Amino acid sequence: NEKYVYLDSSLPSNASNPGTIEAGDVMLYGNNCLVVFYESHATSYAYTRIGKIADASDLAAVVGSGSISASFDAA
Repeated sequence: NEKYVYLDSSLPSNASNPGTIEAGDVMLYGNNCLVVFYESHATSYAYTRIGKIADASDLAAVVGSGSISASFDAA
C-alpha cells in the first residue's frame, strides 16, 4: 500500500494520526522517511502530511511491486 524512502537528512515534522490514509497521500513518517501511499486504508500510525497526488486512480498499477524512481515539484 506504500512506497517509501529514508532520506539522508531530517525534515521538520508535526506528526498526527490521520485515521485514514488515502491513495495519493504523501507523508513523512518520523522525520526522515518519505512515504507515498497508493492504496487507501485505516492507520494507527502518525505522519506529517507533505502533500497529495492529485489523480491517484492508476497509482497502484504505475508503481507496481518493485522499486521506483520519483521526483516531486511544488505546484
